Amino acid sequence: MPLSKPEQERYQRHIILPGFGPEAQEKLNSSSILVVGAGGLGCPALLYLAASGFGRIGILDDDLVSESNLHRQVLYSSSDVGQAKALVAKTKLTAINPYVEIDAFQTRINSTNALDLISSFDIVMDGSDNFSTRYLVNDACVILNKPLVSGSIFTFEGQVSVFNYKEGPTYRCLFPQAPSAADMPNCSEIGVLGVLPGVIGSIMATEVIKVATGLGEILSGKLLVYNALNMDFHKLAFEMVPENRLINTLTDLTIECAVKNEISAVELKKLIEKKEDFHLIDVRGKEEYDTFNIGGENFPLPEIEAYISRIPKNKKVVIHCKSGGRSKKAIELLERDFGFTNLINLRNGLSEW
Repeated sequence: MPLSKPEQERYQRHIILPGFGPEAQEKLNSSSILVVGAGGLGCPALLYLAASGFGRIGILDDDLVSESNLHRQVLYSSSDVGQAKALVAKTKLTAINPYVEIDAFQTRINSTNALDLISSFDIVMDGSDNFSTRYLVNDACVILNKPLVSGSIFTFEGQVSVFNYKEGPTYRCLFPQAPSAADMPNCSEIGVLGVLPGVIGSIMATEVIKVATGLGEILSGKLLVYNALNMDFHKLAFEMVPENRLINTLTDLTIECAVKNEISAVELKKLIEKKEDFHLIDVRGKEEYDTFNIGGENFPLPEIEAYISRIPKNKKVVIHCKSGGRSKKAIELLERDFGFTNLINLRNGLSEW
């Protein structure tokens, strides 16, 4: 689609770029990208993808902005704490570039909705923070034959690669087997240098633009590894494993950060029936709690620090949310910053109640 006069002005520095020109910009304007995860990696990538003029951007994230996000998730500010990331990101990106169509999906990707969510986009970018989502997104992209730009960060290091590009190697060709929860550090033990996702997210956005325009050499079959402490970049090559392209069904994997203490819905119901002495905390939002709850106190995750004095340290405390994600973050915060050692997570939250 030809560029309008205002778009020509906006993207002038792209258009005059040797080898880029109006042709590449028009390709961007007619391309669509689904960004899975609007967190540390998604934020910088989304900023540049919106500014560069992608025709349509999908933002997929079911999380809320929390205070501990703000040192690295540069789309958000203090006034956004407690709000849905996908919706906040859409508002801010629309203000940056009103010529881009932006869709916000405030949901969690799973084996039931993955194909529907991905099918209408040309390219997928995975900036998620867990292995179960990475494998699921990879498998969906293989089934739908969509190129996948993927990145990850850990402490001071980051990685980027492009999978399933022109039927090239997939995520499973590089990482055939997912790690077990026992092999993964506890969520509260993981830190990340604030600027690191900015570096890796920007590289991911670069690869997305290259895939959309056909310019340059794509990181297909190559893993770019970056170490922030010694400012070292290097590439590792990996090959296609043909059977990894034969995937035709999706499965939800349960591989998350290991949680020291968890309890199932069945086990919690037994505690309640036996009238055992424990404290129950619901970290969902007030509206969610008012709509349905299983008792206990409502300390919404964004405000939980205000309730520290009301959380006992001398008996079991079971913390839950809708599906287990927010309760894990609450436990991470309380253990790391306030020294709690008696917290138990309700596995999968109320989804199994």
